[in-house]
Amino acid sequence: MSTQTGASSTALAVVNPWALMPPLGNLDAYISAVNRLPMLTLEQEQEFARKLQQNNDLEAAGKLVLSHLRLVVSVSRKYLGYGLPHGDLIQEGNIGLMKAVKRFDPDQGVRLVSYALHWIKAEIHEYILKNWRMVKVATTKAQRKLFFNLRSMKQGFKSDALDADTHRETLSESEIDVMARELNVKRADVTEMETRLSGGDVMLDPGASDDGDDGYGPIAYLADAHHEPTAMIEAHQRDVLASDGIASALATLDNRSRRIVEERWLKVNDDGSGGMTLHDLAAVYGVSAERIRQIEVAAMKKMKKALVEYA
Repeated sequence: MSTQTGASSTALAVVNPWALMPPLGNLDAYISAVNRLPMLTLEQEQEFARKLQQNNDLEAAGKLVLSHLRLVVSVSRKYLGYGLPHGDLIQEGNIGLMKAVKRFDPDQGVRLVSYALHWIKAEIHEYILKNWRMVKVATTKAQRKLFFNLRSMKQGFKSDALDADTHRETLSESEIDVMARELNVKRADVTEMETRLSGGDVMLDPGASDDGDDGYGPIAYLADAHHEPTAMIEAHQRDVLASDGIASALATLDNRSRRIVEERWLKVNDDGSGGMTLHDLAAVYGVSAERIRQIEVAAMKKMKKALVEYA
């Protein structure tokens, strides 16, 4: 027994953590290396943990971490279904393992493997929630619980179903009740999380596509153009031109030209029809309709010039 213990201790002592780093992208080599590392006995584990706790012995901490790297690899495999790189999951799990080693108390009567399991899962969970989608889907305790259980429970419902409705994607009312009861969450939380998981990220402003055409996204119907600063300035300028500007431009005309413009363009009858026609104004002033048209054109040009100066 002592010979085996001494051999394991010697093996861990000569292991250089950096030597475990495989060539870039060679994850299988890393997994193979950590699986070859010897595991610690209870006596070794307590010895190294006390050295770390009492003397801040970093070498002892390294031995505790190295001997449990295979645990991180094993736990990380359970989360491959979320579409995130296995190497990243292992990396985050290793962070959780190091946190566990730092806080581990050998006098509590618990093996490090049991204590570290919580910390490894917690770091992996946090990484998945932050990186599974651009928009975080779970923030509350109930939402996090549903995020990591809803899909597996949903698959369980499907496997138990014997009717013809086995291919439906949404949960039934009874299944929602069962899930809410088993996870101790509200029914509304279950339905909301199912909606979030069934959807996907949509770019607010997709920009131009590969063929050069502008993409269409929520920004097209979510933006409030009425309160956009540039639009508000332009609207104010139009209002000013339509009131004070028009009044200023009319003031530059003689009485006859002004009346012709007002009667033709600025007056509306009670029935919704426009003002006087060219022939009506020609009868009033005793000239031809063509002459009225010429006066109108000249007045419009004069007003346009006045509006440009006013603006």
